[in-house]
Amino acid sequence: MKTNPGRFFEDYRLGEVIRHAVPRTVGAGERALYHALYPARGALYSSDEFAKSVGLVASPLDDLVAFHTVFGKTVPDISLNAVANLGYAEGRWLKPVWPGDTLRSESEVIGLKETSSGATGVVWVRTRGLNQHGDVVLEYVRWVMVRKRRREVVVPVSVPELAPVVAVETLVVPEGLDFSAYDFGLAGEPHRWGDYAVGEVIDHVDAVTIEEAEHMLATRLWQNTSKVHFDVSQREDGRRLIYGGHVISLARALSFSGLANAQMIVALNAGAHANPCFAGDTVRAWSEVLDRAETAVPSVGALRLRLVATKGAAGELRGADGKYLSDVLLDLDYWALVPV
Repeated sequence: MKTNPGRFFEDYRLGEVIRHAVPRTVGAGERALYHALYPARGALYSSDEFAKSVGLVASPLDDLVAFHTVFGKTVPDISLNAVANLGYAEGRWLKPVWPGDTLRSESEVIGLKETSSGATGVVWVRTRGLNQHGDVVLEYVRWVMVRKRRREVVVPVSVPELAPVVAVETLVVPEGLDFSAYDFGLAGEPHRWGDYAVGEVIDHVDAVTIEEAEHMLATRLWQNTSKVHFDVSQREDGRRLIYGGHVISLARALSFSGLANAQMIVALNAGAHANPCFAGDTVRAWSEVLDRAETAVPSVGALRLRLVATKGAAGELRGADGKYLSDVLLDLDYWALVPV
């Protein structure tokens, strides 16, 4: 058999390392398409001159361009037969990705657990994205629910212990980054690290209705081949599931209003796709400030932020039963770098 039907749950082995196919060279075209797909306006990722003013040699590609590219490489081996991508943890951005870099991915299977239905199982993987020099630019853990080929196959259970938050001392500030000459006027907002209070909730005000065409374009851009995003026969309701990364990027872009100076994502503490998203849904975003921390660079502070994408109201996350409200699409916990 020469075609690839994708892996099923029982095909994974704890500890195996999977080198994912097809490295990809990324360029300025990725930036243009990313900014066309999402209302992304972060100054550091929009302007070479702004990036140089804060100590970088040029404007790197958006953090989430790197994430989606690395993620997309893993899909044929990890989530081609996925029912849903469930969550993230222990993510760190270790080096900027520049136009002209070539990225590849590799994943280690770190956990396996069959679901109670017997028809699916959850696979945990730790993925690393590497550039052409062999440097790790990004790493993260994700877990995904994958179909079983044969119900009778028993897979030993091993659930990994994951840190609830990436430790502040392990956050990587890119070499040369210095916000001491930061131009708040050009960035779009005056708010510094010290202007944010733990517990503060920010309604990002704007909303975007997701279209089928833009989702399909985005998912193909990242070479994400998961069947549920393209093939209507993969779901009983006959609908194509919106790629979770599309929702992440949309919410992050919407967060510009109120968090324009949260310039760089440096860690992903946790994340959950709480409910499925479909074309026609109107997505809003709100954030909660969870923590503040100093970094090794005096002009650069870190904010720990909860970013929520929702079809409902700002500040509403869970019901009285502790479960996510049905309008909530995404609950993402991350660290971002902000001028002090």
